[in-house]
Amino acid sequence: ALEKIIVKKLYRDPPRPTYNAFFLFFIASPPRFVSMEELMEAAKGVTNMALAHEIVVNQDFQVKPTVLPEGSLPHRVKEMMLKAFWDGLEDQLKQEPPLYEHAIKLLAEIKETLLSFLMRGHGPLHSRIDEVLDLPLIQQQAENGALDIGGLSQFVVEMMGSLCAPCRDKDIKKLKEITDIVPLFKDIFSVLDLMKVDMANFALSSIKPHLLQQSVEYERNKFQEFLEKQPNALDYTEKWLEDTRKYLRKEDSGGCAAASSDSLLHLNVHNHAYLHLLRWDHVSDPFPETVLMDQVRFQEMQQDIEKLVMLSSVLLISYTTTGEAISGLPGLMETLKNTVGVLLADMHAPTFSTQEALLIIGEKLCVELSQRLSQHGHAPLSVDQTSSLKGRISAISQPDNTVRKLMDSRIQSYLLASLESSQHKTPPPLPGGLAPLSRELKELAVRFCRLVNFNKLVFSPFYQKIFQKLETAG
Repeated sequence: ALEKIIVKKLYRDPPRPTYNAFFLFFIASPPRFVSMEELMEAAKGVTNMALAHEIVVNQDFQVKPTVLPEGSLPHRVKEMMLKAFWDGLEDQLKQEPPLYEHAIKLLAEIKETLLSFLMRGHGPLHSRIDEVLDLPLIQQQAENGALDIGGLSQFVVEMMGSLCAPCRDKDIKKLKEITDIVPLFKDIFSVLDLMKVDMANFALSSIKPHLLQQSVEYERNKFQEFLEKQPNALDYTEKWLEDTRKYLRKEDSGGCAAASSDSLLHLNVHNHAYLHLLRWDHVSDPFPETVLMDQVRFQEMQQDIEKLVMLSSVLLISYTTTGEAISGLPGLMETLKNTVGVLLADMHAPTFSTQEALLIIGEKLCVELSQRLSQHGHAPLSVDQTSSLKGRISAISQPDNTVRKLMDSRIQSYLLASLESSQHKTPPPLPGGLAPLSRELKELAVRFCRLVNFNKLVFSPFYQKIFQKLETAG
């Protein structure tokens, strides 16, 4: 029953990603004539793959009730239809004698929903629901004017109370306070919809460990099916890896040249390729197909890195400009970090001005530092120190700023080292100047490595073929 709830809910109201997975996959391939049947089959495969991937990768994935925008046409149509239905039910029940046609249909639907919530070991409850909500008997009672619709409604509420999650106890309590039949039926169905979502999420949490075991093979097979229909669907992935390989060769850092085997060479290129996704131009450059379902996640991490670069740059400048006097002041670093973090929180909003934010940050930090120094018996910042600190903080707005480039390089190096050491379960040490952001960086590294390692597991056969092709081409 739980699997039925999940499938019914997920495929009726699937989670809406911020991109259309199917059409983005097709963008990567040159136009090709396909039949409508092939098109729909491919679309279904990609949609299922994207859904399975979201469930496995998104630690916070949950089914949520569908909420239509207030005032939208679908919302207005739904409201009108529901009003007409409930008005019709009320008219039937007010007749002499009352008509129970609609009410019995509702009881039948309620019975089906309650039974769908039952699991193994709920045999007595199943028997009790069958006994009280005996539809032929209810129909017979209605025809003979002996139907106690109020009593049946209260039984339904009591049964919902015994089956619902603790978070629905308040909703059940409100149902017990409703005495009019029509409003009670309306709210019963509202709460049942919420219980369906609760059951779906409970079932998802229960089967997630099994999904993790099977998802790698499932996604790989689905992508292979898609690739057979769109042979050029790895063009951007191949370009991504090839560009990274060329870049590393050009850099001639010694890492690739000193590689002792092809596998080590490929691993080095591959890790740098994933790192490059954190600097991606999402406006101009098409995202590689094999990481397309995680593009939003890579964008979020990219924005997090940009914030951390700015934050660490400000903190480093503050301490190097002010000198040793503030190095041992308790709680100062955390205070400065929180102040700067709040002012940079919306740095990716369209209306955000980095230059203006840094000017405000400079002003606030100068005040805070002078106050702290005075409190601990030191001289406040001099005019020259204040001017220097404000100027250096303001200069961070330039992409080629020395401090900004340094902190960006250190964060990128830390993430690369985390990726390289993730197989050995030994986290790398934090580079200098990043200790105040250790918690944020470690959390970011965990997210990045988890995403990358799962992607490698799924698409490793495809990557291996691409590397072999690149090696052959020289």
